[in-house]
Amino acid sequence: MARLLYTLGLLLLLPWVLLHLLWRGRRQREYLHQWGERFGFYARRLPVPVIWLHAVSVGETRAAAPLVTLLRQRWPEYRVVFTHMTPTGRHAGEEIFGDTVERVYLPYDYPWAVRRFQEHFRPAFGIIMETELWPNLIAGCHRLEIPLLLANARMSEKSARRYARFPQLMRQALRGLAAVAAQTGEDAERLTMLGAQDVIVTGNLKFDITPPPQQLALGARLRGLCKHRPVLLMASTRDGEEALMLDALLAQPIENLLLIIVPRHPQRFSEVADLIAARGLSFIRRSDLADREISPETQVLLGDSMGEMFAYYAASDVAFIGGSLLDYGSQNLIEACAVGVPLLLGPSTYNFAEAARAARACGAARQVASADELFIVAAELLRDAGLRRRMGNAGLEFAARHRGASQRTLALLERVLARVTLPQG
Repeated sequence: MARLLYTLGLLLLLPWVLLHLLWRGRRQREYLHQWGERFGFYARRLPVPVIWLHAVSVGETRAAAPLVTLLRQRWPEYRVVFTHMTPTGRHAGEEIFGDTVERVYLPYDYPWAVRRFQEHFRPAFGIIMETELWPNLIAGCHRLEIPLLLANARMSEKSARRYARFPQLMRQALRGLAAVAAQTGEDAERLTMLGAQDVIVTGNLKFDITPPPQQLALGARLRGLCKHRPVLLMASTRDGEEALMLDALLAQPIENLLLIIVPRHPQRFSEVADLIAARGLSFIRRSDLADREISPETQVLLGDSMGEMFAYYAASDVAFIGGSLLDYGSQNLIEACAVGVPLLLGPSTYNFAEAARAARACGAARQVASADELFIVAAELLRDAGLRRRMGNAGLEFAARHRGASQRTLALLERVLARVTLPQG
């Protein structure tokens, strides 16, 4: 009954879903493409057995990369099908994996749409990344006896309270999973309280990502274009944060500073450019930079490029992790630690609560309460090369110490699959 009511609610929302795609398409035209896939219609059938992995957007896609490497080594005769919900996630999949995997959109959670998806690809098993709990999708896998693992699972207190409003629906969905690989003990406890079974703590897959050498080389080239200026990076900023940062910069400027701002979503690049221009700051876009030296008069570099975050970290002296200044729960701080750049975090870190606590405890990160405090602490760090070096080394050690989640997740998956007969390639 709970899932029936949920499905009826989705039906009522169908006009809004279509309008939402059109509205998103005004800012990012890729949302106007492949609508058929969003309702379970796919053109190409694969002649080999399929491993299905769902990664909603960019962060989940990147986090899955080390696990995908292990999956392809373990089952080389299988084809990996990635499903996404956002064009940026799909683009990240193309950038990371090229033609070695298939990329399609996951259909919306209408029973007939997910049934078409599942019967079209017939995956031998599926892996859902992090918190993508779609009741009809999970029920369909259970009906077709497709083992489904929730990997790199996280459940913040905020999300747990929201899911707890629908206890019967969530319990049914979670019990349809073959197993859950949780990031932390706290995540495991919350998921278990909501109804999940066979929950194992495997760690965070994002620790297994290593900076690509070509990205570090690009970062060194970008750093060379800055002519020895102090560089402060605002990484993966979210709506509303850039205005606060720019105002704080004007209120307490740092001598000779180059500020790099990299918005989280590409559809906001032009919006952020307008924010910078409205404050009378001199800036250049990354897309216009090529290999030109950055003028000493240039105050801001707008990172309007995709797939270069490791390079931006490598080019900076100090990095602030976006999504943490306002109540977004923070973007991924682990990549910055893996590069060895000192970190600053805002007050909102619930998406990476354990990683943020551990990074602060080991000295790799410091937390600030506001944009004004951010620039005060950044100025302190930029004056103290020794402190930056110690923080960066602490970040490197922190990232190395927590690796291994991909192997543990694979071990859990193999235990689950030992109970079933997989199709042969």
